[in-house]
Amino acid sequence: MEDVKMICGLEIHVQIDTKSKLFCRCPTNYKDVEPNTNICPICTGMPGAKPMPVNKKAVDVALMVAKMLNCEIVLNKDIYFQRKHYDYPDLPNGYQRTSTPIGVNGNFLGIGIEEIHLEEDPGQYNPSLGLVDFNRCGTPLIEIVTKPDIRSPEEARKFLKNLLTLFRYLGYLRGEGTMRVDVNISIEYNGKKGNRVEIKNVNSIKGVYKVLKYELIRQKNIMKRGGEVKRETRAFLESQMITKAMRSKETAEDYRYIPDPDVQPIVIDEDWVKKIEQEMPETPLEKKRRFIEEYKVDEKDAEVLTADLDLAEFFEKVVKLTNDSKLAVVWVKNELVRSLNYHKLDLYECGVKPEHIAELIELIKKKVISEKIAKELVDEIVKNRGEKTPKEIVKEKNLTVIEDESYLIKAVEEAIKNNPSAVEDYLSGKKEALNFLMGQVMRITKGRAEPRKVIQLLKEKLDKK
Repeated sequence: MEDVKMICGLEIHVQIDTKSKLFCRCPTNYKDVEPNTNICPICTGMPGAKPMPVNKKAVDVALMVAKMLNCEIVLNKDIYFQRKHYDYPDLPNGYQRTSTPIGVNGNFLGIGIEEIHLEEDPGQYNPSLGLVDFNRCGTPLIEIVTKPDIRSPEEARKFLKNLLTLFRYLGYLRGEGTMRVDVNISIEYNGKKGNRVEIKNVNSIKGVYKVLKYELIRQKNIMKRGGEVKRETRAFLESQMITKAMRSKETAEDYRYIPDPDVQPIVIDEDWVKKIEQEMPETPLEKKRRFIEEYKVDEKDAEVLTADLDLAEFFEKVVKLTNDSKLAVVWVKNELVRSLNYHKLDLYECGVKPEHIAELIELIKKKVISEKIAKELVDEIVKNRGEKTPKEIVKEKNLTVIEDESYLIKAVEEAIKNNPSAVEDYLSGKKEALNFLMGQVMRITKGRAEPRKVIQLLKEKLDKK
């Protein structure tokens, strides 16, 4: 039997959402402006232009990320920037500034974190047109280097999804839209180790997953035929979902690292770290534990609610408005999320407010509306983007629970009369037939009947037969 083992480590680059660049005061907005407008002599590498002191906000965010990934902070030592030399049109200096580690030896979801450091983003080069836009040049990046602990494409996907959730909680990182991942993968096939291959600049979680699936097969097939996997750098062709050889794998010596004499080293002390710890937000794991303990939420429900910061905050506001965490789980996590998925909307853009769901829960508890009507109301609120409240829709469409018992009795009698086979099934001991008959009554009353009352009336009528 074939034995294949994957060994994978990731180098994850994410932009820090600061107003200014890492070594100058140019804006970091490069998407909504004309090319080469947010630039200066520093970020375009003009002769004689010297970098400004390192953007402190970028260092603060790097420290927060390091702490959230359980890293040891490099304290009371010079953290200096190095020049990483390579020639490419989007790198005006001919080198990229990258720091020595700020955090080391971390762990996230059982995956070791080798180091975290800062570096500057290069510009954007369009090889088909031969044009370079330097607006992005100098935007601060955090690079997270994992240990080679990832053993499957699925594990890599789960790790990155949870990492992006962590970034959203932190609030100072630009997330998957700017994330670029270098994937390092080798395999052991039937006890024989292959060489490590690096796939550069994969820009999505789906892409990383596809890269690993493809490389597993490609490398296994080479070794299966007795060949040797080349130590090389490859590119990911997203349109074809394959990788393609670019060049032989570089080593650190190829980049000719030297300390940058123009950038003063950073020294992080205990006071700086303590200040950062006080400013750090609650992590997803901490929030999940708190939801379980404080609101008595089931672990699986808490995991779903805290996977999205917007949803977690929305849920918590509904709980505070209703003082009912049980119903908040049902109508936020189950029904609101269902409706948002159906209408292909995100929570932040749908217009629905916690007050809408709290009002809906109040109407249910006071038995003004049935649960069936409440589900329809959720869809209606999402459809009209929160422009109308549940009470307004109930009044406008006359959706209140029918309290006239004589009307309900007539509806029950009609359902029994029109469904004799279901009645026979119930009388012969098939209790599920009762649910069918209740559904018929709900159809007749257009969902405005209270289910428990309908069941009571059905039993009274049927048990007399």
